[in-house]
Amino acid sequence: MTIDQDKVRREAMRWYLLLTLYNAQPVGCCEEVLLMTIKALYPDATQLEQRKNLDYLKERVLVEIDKQPDGRWFAKLDRYGIDLVEYTIDCQPGIARPVKA
Repeated sequence: MTIDQDKVRREAMRWYLLLTLYNAQPVGCCEEVLLMTIKALYPDATQLEQRKNLDYLKERVLVEIDKQPDGRWFAKLDRYGIDLVEYTIDCQPGIARPVKA
């Protein structure tokens, strides 16, 4: 059995984005701050990769994204994102949330 490293990276990145936004509550944060955090874990991470994962989280109704006129993105958790990070709702496949100890 082979491990799909791209899938592992994608799903872990989604979890770390959620955690970062959880710590930025109640305001949320701009994509530059998110990318700095992600680059600490994945130095080769790109803005496009991050945006794809943020968009995925938006489609899952876990984050809100404000795409500003200057092209920057600003994100914050919505109530389901908060519940997911706080382990009060189940985590469906696609996000590498660790099992709560």
